[in-house]
Amino acid sequence: MVGIGITGFVLSLALALVLTPLVKKFAFLVGAIDKPNHRKVHTRIMPRLGGLSFYASFTVIILLLLPLIPEHWFSAHDKRLIGALLTGGSLIVLLGALDDRFQLSAKLKLLVQIAAACVVVFGFDIRMDFVNIPFGADSQSLTEWISIPLTIFWIVGVTNAINLIDGLDGLAAGVSGIAISSILVMSALMGQGTVVILCAVLLGGIIGFLFFNFHPAKIFMGDSGALFLGFALAMLSMLGFKQITVVSFVTPLLLIGVPLSDTFFAIIRRRVQKKPIFEPDKGHLHHCLQQLGFSHRKTVLIIYGVAAFFGACAVLQSVFSNSGVGNWLTFVVICVLLVLLQIGAELIGIVDKSKRPILNFLARMRVKETAGTRSK
Repeated sequence: MVGIGITGFVLSLALALVLTPLVKKFAFLVGAIDKPNHRKVHTRIMPRLGGLSFYASFTVIILLLLPLIPEHWFSAHDKRLIGALLTGGSLIVLLGALDDRFQLSAKLKLLVQIAAACVVVFGFDIRMDFVNIPFGADSQSLTEWISIPLTIFWIVGVTNAINLIDGLDGLAAGVSGIAISSILVMSALMGQGTVVILCAVLLGGIIGFLFFNFHPAKIFMGDSGALFLGFALAMLSMLGFKQITVVSFVTPLLLIGVPLSDTFFAIIRRRVQKKPIFEPDKGHLHHCLQQLGFSHRKTVLIIYGVAAFFGACAVLQSVFSNSGVGNWLTFVVICVLLVLLQIGAELIGIVDKSKRPILNFLARMRVKETAGTRSK
């Protein structure tokens, strides 16, 4: 399947390079544009709907490749996975495209996202059946009353998390591409051929789109792209290892570490500031980095680096998960990442620039150590 994956990647990249300029013209034609305002970084009218290019590249190439793949290479679950990804993804893209043009209400978008997740769960019988919890048994079976709402919550949550970081040229596409690359590597190591092909084709479309979306962008992906990438990431991160009947408790969280942590800190920030949780603001990770003086491009590259770090941790955790040190490695990774996230959040002021408990504690310890040294 490696050869098919490489072919799919190249074809998808080439198709996205061709389609993106056409989508740009179509966006202007139908009025799907993004106008500057006090919250946005760009200063001129930009076309949206860019997500249609890599969605179309992904869908067309997958449908072209399927007849070329021997029937015995696919399990029944693989077929359901592909069907769920294409069907649910199409519904999500339609929702995003309509929002790019008509600015739909948040409630309507949430209802359609839940509907897409229900299509996955009830229409294709895709759900979290097993979970691997560190220091627990090898795998814990989940009853339907837990697995169904948990799967729906995961799909809707990750779908929206990607949308929240779509604030700078190339940011959401690049971070999603890094996460998809991490899933591709893990799937290749575990012999998950179907997931390798899906990731390779999607990655090709993302990279093709990035040629037009990286700073200075010529087109935005819009909700059509951000929601589709979030949906695809939710599906692939949750199901990439289904064939070994284990969905890691930690690995999917690491794969979407950047959007997940940014969403978490946004919720905490708005609670601290006594603002509605869903009220937009300029306190996200990319806003904070720019306020520290980093340029648009450097900010994006820094976040790419953070996403790559999370992806590397996910790969390592996945590789060692079945070894004797797997649980201890997971525990250490969680502890280290939580401390680093808190320190990083305090340094850039993503929650509250005046509240820095860990940094203040370290400063006090340094003062005491200095005083003790001088007294000697």
